[in-house]
Amino acid sequence: MRREALIVAGVERVGPYSLVSLKRGSLESGVPGQFFMLSPPGRLLPRPMSLCLATRRELAFLIDPIGPGTRALVELVRGQAVDVLGPLGNGYRLDVKRPLLVGGGIGVAPFPYLSERLGRPPAVLGFRTSEHAEAAALVPNAEVVEVHAHDWTSDELSRGTWSMPRPHAMTRYLRELQRPEGRVFLAGSDIANGWNGFIDGAVESGLSAARAVRGFLAGAGVSEPDRAAGAL
Repeated sequence: MRREALIVAGVERVGPYSLVSLKRGSLESGVPGQFFMLSPPGRLLPRPMSLCLATRRELAFLIDPIGPGTRALVELVRGQAVDVLGPLGNGYRLDVKRPLLVGGGIGVAPFPYLSERLGRPPAVLGFRTSEHAEAAALVPNAEVVEVHAHDWTSDELSRGTWSMPRPHAMTRYLRELQRPEGRVFLAGSDIANGWNGFIDGAVESGLSAARAVRGFLAGAGVSEPDRAAGAL
């Protein structure tokens, strides 16, 4: 492991992702599955990135620009310097007799380097759209057979994806939405205190409702779930 300022060799679009190539300098590529800390220009904290490709002259990272830090990385230009620390972490085992690579989305980022080290084994990859599936071209022996997608906003049963409360909706109405109706206790990610709309919120809400139901059945007189943010 060492820290070094590497020079950007190029940035290439791969579907919605970007492949950022850096002149490797004296950095070791490490074991597939290890990662490097890349410092985005103008940002305080570095971002951990799996090594996607490694040649004698370059190290490349597949990046999904979903935040200010990752956007700053994909906006790097040829010749610009970026501070890199690594390799870090534990890599994959390379002594598997019959390897099969299985992954999807931005999770395939370490697969190209891993595939080369394993002798290009078969790969089964999944992507949510054909645009995202362009990343499959980086993985040897990977073939996109079919792409499935669903328009949840047009689905007559779901009529959308996760909830997106309007401003002040949570502070004004959440407690009332969480309140039981007689013997009916409510639970769900959409009425959770934390991680509203996500599986973490569903777990929080379910545990809170379960405690309230147990108290109700035991005759403890519990009228509503414990919705304290730190209940978990």
